Amino acid sequence: MLTFSRNKLVSIYRRDEGILLVRGILEDDIYGMEVVVSITLPDLEIVSIQGKWTRMENSECPRAVPFLQEAVGFHLLEEGFRQRVQKTVGRKSCRHFANILMECCDAAVDAASVIRVEAERGGKNNLPLKDSLGAENENAKDPIQAGEDLEPEMAKPVEADSVEGLVIDLHVHTSEASPCSSAPLGDLVTEAKRIGLDGICLTDHNHVWDPKTLAELRQRHDFLILRGNEIATDQGDMLVFGFDEDIKEVMRLDELRRKVLKTGGFIIAAHPFRGFLTFGIGQLGLTPEKAMERPLFQHVDAVEVLNSKVSDKENHFSSQAAAGLGLPGTGGSDAHEVEEVGVYATRFSDTITNEEELVEALKGGSYSPITFRKGRGEKE
Repeated sequence: MLTFSRNKLVSIYRRDEGILLVRGILEDDIYGMEVVVSITLPDLEIVSIQGKWTRMENSECPRAVPFLQEAVGFHLLEEGFRQRVQKTVGRKSCRHFANILMECCDAAVDAASVIRVEAERGGKNNLPLKDSLGAENENAKDPIQAGEDLEPEMAKPVEADSVEGLVIDLHVHTSEASPCSSAPLGDLVTEAKRIGLDGICLTDHNHVWDPKTLAELRQRHDFLILRGNEIATDQGDMLVFGFDEDIKEVMRLDELRRKVLKTGGFIIAAHPFRGFLTFGIGQLGLTPEKAMERPLFQHVDAVEVLNSKVSDKENHFSSQAAAGLGLPGTGGSDAHEVEEVGVYATRFSDTITNEEELVEALKGGSYSPITFRKGRGEKE
């Protein structure tokens, strides 16, 4: 029986007041690689990249390493940043190097956002990253490790077969439209149907699917395939529904919010604490109460509280923040591989047959994040 696994790890260290060091590791059954990226604060410019192979597919792989330097000088928040990385690193170097480099850059944007918020609150901005992120109390406990009950009113995710309803994976990436994905759309649909999902939402990075194309695909596969968009903003990635504008650059979140409100759309904060808990909650001094002060939560309608690409602690922390803010929680796989679809999903009580009904159901709030694939005895 053929098996395959892929693991990614990103860690961040604040070298000094003006530099973040980000280390990314990508390992699977075929190859392994590592990058170390130096990124300036506060303008988020890549000033150096070091890369190496720990395990290679073939003897040609080492030729990819020098082309990593093509991304030196890129600004993480500049228009077309992702496209430039894929065009240079992805094509000239290696798409796998481009993949882990983007993971490093996404984590750096999140870390810089925390540093900025702490600085605005009067925090010291010349400390190591773990202190700069709000470690006001050196004796602060990790509430999860300490076993404290911080979610008495939070709706816990339900298992796949425990209640009735329509189950949709709200966060899926295809190889056709997301360079970081290795999952062809047709294979995703086949797998989604096999494991019993009722539908999937295509949320490719800064990509708008043609509605006619998806209508044809729905009819061909006899399966609910809906459109969304994962849009990069200055405060993290946002899952946006009911919004057709084709945005390629990194946007200000408040500007995106104004645009989406005009179309009657819906915004979900995707994996809002990805990478934030790398050092452990106790080291960061980051509590749900502090997390709820993040400006991004003023501009979203819901929070993704189950995402298969972050840790259980980060999902748990997202759930705490959403519950404290009174925002609904959603679940999605964030699938970039076929076997990842449906790991987490969202169960709706409403009937959904098109995008308009999806947006109305999201606004109605009658849904729950669920553990789906594992809940049915499937392997992740």
